[in-house]
Amino acid sequence: MRTMVETKSRSASTMIGSEVKNVAGEKLGKIEDFVLDLDTGRIAYAVLSFGGFLHIGNKLFALPPKALNFSAGEGEFVVNIDKNILKNAPGFDKDNWPDVADRGYATKIYAYYGYTPYWE
Repeated sequence: MRTMVETKSRSASTMIGSEVKNVAGEKLGKIEDFVLDLDTGRIAYAVLSFGGFLHIGNKLFALPPKALNFSAGEGEFVVNIDKNILKNAPGFDKDNWPDVADRGYATKIYAYYGYTPYWE
């Protein structure tokens, strides 16, 4: 009999669309995408869709990958981010994504959420 073992790796395509909640259990949105830093081969940030109704008025947010904890049992991500912090976070719209190569932007995002950038 074969036993299923929980792995610590999954394809990005299976994670896109996953729900994101905070530790208080509040629904924050879903993962829209993962952005890669092609120079290092690392995930630069995850893109969270938050707000709006039926994707109208949704705002997108770049989240440091270390902010996300995947709950395999629930099939969702959990973040230690208060809903009000996210409402006031710097975001972007679906037609104007930030340049991942812009270290200034990325540094601000990581600092906003209290994480050290992976390149430091």
